[in-house]
Amino acid sequence: MFKLMSLVLLILWFCSISAFAQNNTNIEGNWLGTLEVNGIKIRLVLKISKIADGSLAAKLDSIDQNANDLPVETISRQENSVQFDAKKLGLSYQGTLSEKGDEISGTLKQGAGSFPLVFKRIVELPKLNRPQDPQKPFPYDEEEVSYENKKDGVKLAGTLTLPCGKKAHPAVSLITGSGSQDRNESVAGHRPFLVLADYLTRHGIAVLRVDDRGVGGSSLGSPNATSENFAGDVLTGIEYLKSRQEINPKQIGLIGHSEGGMIAPMVAVRSKDVAFIVLLAGLGQTGEELIYAQNELSVKTNVADPMLAAQTMTAVKNMLAILKSDADNRLAEQRINEAFVKQSSEMSEDQRKEFSAVQASMKSQLPAMMSPWYRYFLAYNPRQILVKITIPVLALNGENDSQVSAKENLPLIANALKTGGNKDYTIKSFPNLNHLFQTSQTGLTDEYGKIEETIAPAVLETISGWILKHAIRQSSKN
Repeated sequence: MFKLMSLVLLILWFCSISAFAQNNTNIEGNWLGTLEVNGIKIRLVLKISKIADGSLAAKLDSIDQNANDLPVETISRQENSVQFDAKKLGLSYQGTLSEKGDEISGTLKQGAGSFPLVFKRIVELPKLNRPQDPQKPFPYDEEEVSYENKKDGVKLAGTLTLPCGKKAHPAVSLITGSGSQDRNESVAGHRPFLVLADYLTRHGIAVLRVDDRGVGGSSLGSPNATSENFAGDVLTGIEYLKSRQEINPKQIGLIGHSEGGMIAPMVAVRSKDVAFIVLLAGLGQTGEELIYAQNELSVKTNVADPMLAAQTMTAVKNMLAILKSDADNRLAEQRINEAFVKQSSEMSEDQRKEFSAVQASMKSQLPAMMSPWYRYFLAYNPRQILVKITIPVLALNGENDSQVSAKENLPLIANALKTGGNKDYTIKSFPNLNHLFQTSQTGLTDEYGKIEETIAPAVLETISGWILKHAIRQSSKN
């Protein structure tokens, strides 16, 4: 699960291939590999076993996403070549076993992306320390639920946690960030929405958290879905909450993180049943502005050569402008390629060689960048919706957020709300907190899994206190 990350990969890979004699080492056992995507490291454990007929079988654990025993349909070994396919995950791997039999070096493919991945033999599986993860038994009721977005024909599955007591409770629906997320918004070994739901429910607030389309118990829906469709899923969730007698229908709010902080206002202007919204690292910038800023930070962090950095940002600017102006994918791709040729023609031979790897990486991202979701996000201006929001708003961000800048986005959110005449909004930034609201050093994505804290306690207290204050205020009006 990764929130609004840069779609430009700036890592140069140099590989050498050696020929080995046949290796007779058994490969059954556990193998640990670390996949790096856009600065986030994801640890994968390949568990290989031998079944009765002598053939190999395997399963995958994604340690940092809390996903175990993921299906691997086929795995085979021919001399020193090892390969497997996990078709349900859209993954395939081709690797070479080392002479010592303790390492498999190869390439993992998913969709149009290819990533170098080395598996090393391990004896014990890695363990994560996540002290904020709640432990059963819980002092509240927990229920598996499902409902349908009939307009889009999508089944949605999730968990509803209900405080004890017979009175009707205030409730919130949690909205995940970009990408396919489970109901806990699992990332880098953390489950932020599980921790948030547990804290709020212990303080008297019911919480609905739901698997995104195509994840867990939710059906996939159309591959052309955009944030507009996801807003429809949230609206369906509100209708479900209204049907529950344990919920006060006048006290239903939304908490959206990252892209979810963009979707929550969209839902609020479409439904009179939304009493308040909480934006966690929500957007004030347009999609284009945000993507450019993310790439700018990525280049600054990863590229030392000033020439290469400048040329990369010029290429990013050109790509975004073309995608925004040309709706035809075929013509957009043609124009982008022409822009690359023109840009390269103005460089020296040495500069072209350096830039070629960046160019190839950017081209590999084009299928994702030309998707309906990305195009919608690129053109979206959240300020046009925020000016229409008149219900109470709490907008929070961390000052170390490297994905949605607090310095850039919070003032834009505040100004839009003020311009629209909203009389009840709170804007707050937290020093040293990153995009996940963890206490951090740099705020960069590669820190997420290294930090044991899932959400800073001050953030949990702020959200809970603000919701309860507004729920009480709402009750006094009824």
